[in-house]
Amino acid sequence: MSHSSSSSAAAPVRITSAELLMVRLEPQTVRTDAIQAFVAQETPILRLRMSDGSEGVGYSYTIGTGGSSVAALLVDHLLPRLMGQDPERLEAIWRDLLFSTHATAVGAITSLALAAIDTALWDRRARVQGLPLWKLAGGAQNSVPVYTTEGGWLQLPASALVEQTLAAREAGFAGAKIKVGKPHLSEDVARIGAVRQAVGSGFELMVDANQAFSRSEALRRARALGEMQLAWLEEPLPADDLAGHQELCAHAPMPIAVGESLYSPGQFADVLQARAAHIVQVDVARVGGITPWLAVAHMAQCMNVSVCPHFLMELHVSLSCAVPNASWVEYIPQLDRIAKSRLRIENGRAHAPDTPGLGIEWDWDAISTLALQRWQVAAR
Repeated sequence: MSHSSSSSAAAPVRITSAELLMVRLEPQTVRTDAIQAFVAQETPILRLRMSDGSEGVGYSYTIGTGGSSVAALLVDHLLPRLMGQDPERLEAIWRDLLFSTHATAVGAITSLALAAIDTALWDRRARVQGLPLWKLAGGAQNSVPVYTTEGGWLQLPASALVEQTLAAREAGFAGAKIKVGKPHLSEDVARIGAVRQAVGSGFELMVDANQAFSRSEALRRARALGEMQLAWLEEPLPADDLAGHQELCAHAPMPIAVGESLYSPGQFADVLQARAAHIVQVDVARVGGITPWLAVAHMAQCMNVSVCPHFLMELHVSLSCAVPNASWVEYIPQLDRIAKSRLRIENGRAHAPDTPGLGIEWDWDAISTLALQRWQVAAR
């Protein structure tokens, strides 16, 4: 006996339109390091809409240059190719878009553009399923220790560093990062030494050289800072000096952290295979989105290497809680002017939000006011 149904199968969900807004956010404090100044955060915010009425919001960033190039790649090439696709096929979409721009990959502009799309698709998936991102992506832990980088900039004198770091400890942070790369190592030693003496041994200190050193100078400064009980020395060498980082990892007296200037899972694979990092600082925007971020985090997990992501705390808190080997979240508030939600910190730990999606409550009125440009792309 056969049965028939008058109802037809539901039409497949497809991506139907996209809205891209470019917002420029000025830093609230002066931020200089050994090689550059943080001029402004150019923030492309992408809103994808689906045929079933669902939507997802993603974003990316630069620190002052390249925002227009990211927008052009999205509007001219990636978003038109995205229209009509099944939003649940995240891996297929990511690979298709990567290979469609093969002549410009691997590179920062392509990865930053891919990240805006991929984070929007993950946001939509999590919202549809009614899950916060950290549970959807693994749910390994609901909080992660948090350190601050909102102080510690290179232009500050030692007295200001001490004052800021003591204030950070009192505010409940579990650690603080300080920039190094003064003209002579004695200056770095004096600055970090003053902070360590002030905060004692129970508070974690990280230092960041922002790729400023040669191999010999990196090793020299690492040894000079060896008695400071540092949690890590970050980006001591140019990011593509694989052999140099490998050598430094073998001889430095503190862990070496690398990754904010790497732009693909393959680059992280090279670093991990070469044992050229003790800590990987994979950045969800610079690596191309949540899909590749999770690939890097799990690759590091399989090699017993910690993940301490760079910047974007509003998104990285959820990703860090998704995996078991994330050991820190970096506090740099940068979305406060365009988001109503705030990072929840208790007892030195950042807690992942429980709202469905990325966990960022966007302030669309503020975004609309601050948007320098906007673009619309729709399926034909």
